[in-house]
Amino acid sequence: MCKVIAIANQKGGVGKTTTTISLGISLSKLNKKVLLIDLDGQANLTMSLGYEPDELDDTITNLIENRIIDYNYKIDKSKYLIETEGICLLPADIGLSSIEVKMLNTLNRENILMNIVRDFKDMFDFILIDCLPSLGNLTINALVASDSVIIPVQSQYLSMRGMEQLLGTVKGVKAQINPNLEIEGILITMYDKRTNLSKEVLEVINETYGDYIKVFNSTIKISTKIAEAPSQGLSIFSYSPNSEVAKSYESLAREVLDNEQIKSK
Repeated sequence: MCKVIAIANQKGGVGKTTTTISLGISLSKLNKKVLLIDLDGQANLTMSLGYEPDELDDTITNLIENRIIDYNYKIDKSKYLIETEGICLLPADIGLSSIEVKMLNTLNRENILMNIVRDFKDMFDFILIDCLPSLGNLTINALVASDSVIIPVQSQYLSMRGMEQLLGTVKGVKAQINPNLEIEGILITMYDKRTNLSKEVLEVINETYGDYIKVFNSTIKISTKIAEAPSQGLSIFSYSPNSEVAKSYESLAREVLDNEQIKSK
């Protein structure tokens, strides 16, 4: 069975792209077949893995456009997938930024991505979707296509407050479109154990949500290495494999797998 996980938060700069890449590669190191889908018109995921969006002919944008035109469009999977660092990438380009407008008048528009993802499920154990920082049609599509959501939250007060809107959207999608959608967990990112603010935010999140939403034990520490890696077109595992942040993402991958084992019992 393939599990589809959306990495989502409508606030930018909380580590969604870094988490998608690093969790995906960590899962592949645990012998899982992983696909990453870049669902942000800024194409940061694509660029972070060393690919220039303007030079790619076959992207998620093309797939969505083709499915808008023809609901039964047959996907040539090998044409769209890029293999890199032990995972597969379905890249994005800037054209994705305008796709939401094209989706507005499309019949069954909330299910377009779900039907695309379904065609790839037989190839992978995990599909991770890097969502854009908004709660528009593309993010709704990601939530409809997914089994669960990981919410990265920067250890700052405003980032924590912004999470409420996403939780409301997840609740709405679960109630109206995707009854199987679950919250995989809240992931604390850019955590600085030297500051009282980081400690306070972690404590408040555990007190506020810990009784009904999993807060991952793995926290992602603030790190210059994780900020430098994308400029080299590399993941943290190629750029600084022995760093503390790389080990934190490996720990997160084990927690995600442990979640699956608990649910299967």
